Amino acid sequence: MDRTLSAPGKLFVAGEYAVLWGGLARVLAVGPRVRAFVRPRTDRRVDVLLAEGRLSGDATPAGVRWEGPPPPGFLFVARTLDLALRAAGQDGPGFSVAFESSPTVNGHKLGFGSSARACVLAAEAARVATGATFDALKLALVAHASAQGGKGSGADVAACFAGDVVRYRRADVSALITAANVGGFGGALARSAPVDVWRVSAPRLPLLYVFTGQSASTPGLIADVERRLDVPARQRFVAQSDALGQALDEALARGDFAATRSATEGLQALLFSLGPTRTEALERIIALAASTGCVAKQSGAGGGDGCLVAAPDVATRDAAQAAFEARGFVAAPIAPEPGLRGEALAPPALVEWVTAAS
Repeated sequence: MDRTLSAPGKLFVAGEYAVLWGGLARVLAVGPRVRAFVRPRTDRRVDVLLAEGRLSGDATPAGVRWEGPPPPGFLFVARTLDLALRAAGQDGPGFSVAFESSPTVNGHKLGFGSSARACVLAAEAARVATGATFDALKLALVAHASAQGGKGSGADVAACFAGDVVRYRRADVSALITAANVGGFGGALARSAPVDVWRVSAPRLPLLYVFTGQSASTPGLIADVERRLDVPARQRFVAQSDALGQALDEALARGDFAATRSATEGLQALLFSLGPTRTEALERIIALAASTGCVAKQSGAGGGDGCLVAAPDVATRDAAQAAFEARGFVAAPIAPEPGLRGEALAPPALVEWVTAAS
């Protein structure tokens, strides 16, 4: 049976870098949503359809036998589908799955976790198409890390899957990546520990996202930061990040703007202390937010992407949005968005892609 799925993007509220070293991430799921459309096949063929083209292969119990190496734009989806079939451990059936493109501004990704969202959608699409019973969140976490050489925290994957606002502690998927490569992946996945993720109270203050106009290279920034900090320095960073993150969590849930401002400013100072996360564009956003009666911090690794802005009330948020837009920034109100879900209506373009490939 045909299925349409959708998943949100994500924005970090707190815990950038700290989550890599054992700390907690606090992540907000946001729109716009991206949809995928999957149709089971009667043969063993697997088709992946994106705006940039098609990738095809054959379903086997050992994964997808792709016709050629997946191009960069297909990497995360291809790895997820391959692992999904290894987890299912069955000989077919195949399926066709089409994905909408993630939103961009002037060709730049917005920092909303497009690769994480793709893994979540691909994992669930493969699960429903094959009738498998694996945990789609765990599989998406393994696939996302595996496609990055074992790197990344998985916080963006957890937020895209669960939705709303989540606290997340990094899942160690190294043993599962090994099992995926040597055999027994389905059993290892089923026996693995639950993911440490839970929803928390939604913010009671109006929020805004402001994009710097420049995408950041997260792996490069992380590598740079980790070269600078030894283990004791990382532990000190985690302790401060977790304490400030908890304070921000509680302040947002109460709608306490003064406490939100204090915790946000503390988190931003902590992140800028790392060095390479600071950019002129981020500093401009933070300063302009303060001048309009709001408070802002980077959302994500820094070096680009954008900022999460909190306001004491809707009128102040709207005035801040106008001020940002007048200076050429992309700014939009944001609110918690539900996680992965099925949709009643199929996007005509995706249905057309799948039908044409059949």
